[in-house]
Amino acid sequence: MNPSAHPPETAPDRSPPDSDVLERRLAQAREVVRMEADAVASVGRALGPDFSRAVDLVLACTGMVVVTGMGKAGLVGAKISATLASTGTPSLSLHPAEALHGDLGRVRRQDLLLALSNSGETPEFRGFLPAAKRIGARIVAITRSAQSSLGRHSDCVLELGPLDEACPLGLAPTASTSAMLAMGDALAMVVLAERGFSREDYALYHPAGALGRRLMRVGEVMRRGDQLPVVPAGSPIRDVLGVINRTPGRPGAALVVDGDGKLVGIFTDGDLRRLLDRVPTRPNDERVDEHMGKNPKVIGPERLVEEAMALLHEFRKDQLPVVDADGRPVGLIDVQEVLDLRL
Repeated sequence: MNPSAHPPETAPDRSPPDSDVLERRLAQAREVVRMEADAVASVGRALGPDFSRAVDLVLACTGMVVVTGMGKAGLVGAKISATLASTGTPSLSLHPAEALHGDLGRVRRQDLLLALSNSGETPEFRGFLPAAKRIGARIVAITRSAQSSLGRHSDCVLELGPLDEACPLGLAPTASTSAMLAMGDALAMVVLAERGFSREDYALYHPAGALGRRLMRVGEVMRRGDQLPVVPAGSPIRDVLGVINRTPGRPGAALVVDGDGKLVGIFTDGDLRRLLDRVPTRPNDERVDEHMGKNPKVIGPERLVEEAMALLHEFRKDQLPVVDADGRPVGLIDVQEVLDLRL
């Protein structure tokens, strides 16, 4: 047998576990969840004036909120930083060991340092925090005790209090990291509310997400410029079809305007089919005014795309003219193009 050959893989055992094993595992899992939930609840009960002070410091920060922590606390800090950044508070995550080797240059006088450490005695903070203070940055700590080294170096301390880890060995960060994450989320969400951060603001920072797509404006997705087929009232159908055929993308409609450039109707593929049924001979000589849809439903470019979609659905239309405040067409929404956004 070739010694380098791998032994054949065996199929995973899909038989149900022994009932005693199952019960033991589930009981342990429930205990972990209970302990982490208790830790988060205890943090909520302990919130006080220092939390409001931390909110004020974040709101007053004219630079970045620089979030830092070692190990698991650093990973939690990266998530908190991402949450802050996505909800209107500029933020970056900084590894404290890297800060001691040059990355401290990322911290400026106008920044706020948010430092995470359960024990408050993280060795890497001993050189990092005093240097950050010399630069002029303010420091908010999320830690077990205000009497820790981290707490004493900080301008504001969000105390977690003593927490029992959910690890059977009492070692792996579990309850403490859940509490840190909850504290960071609470800080970010209160700051969000204080800023008046809106759904539209959120969508601005999440353009590829489902919400970002739903909150896109009509003006961002409509046909415009040379993609917009516009014909004057009174045009013969042959001219209308010529405009449609010459328009890039071959839209399924033309917008009809009066002498002042205001929208008076829309001529669609459906109108053309009905015209051919009624006037089988010489339909190209007919005037568009007699066969267009008059007083069509319209929407403004500043409205949400989801509103346009609702109108298209409600009135069973394939195209929706977009007009300015004076009623002049500035765009056209096509149902298929909206569907491609996967709202």
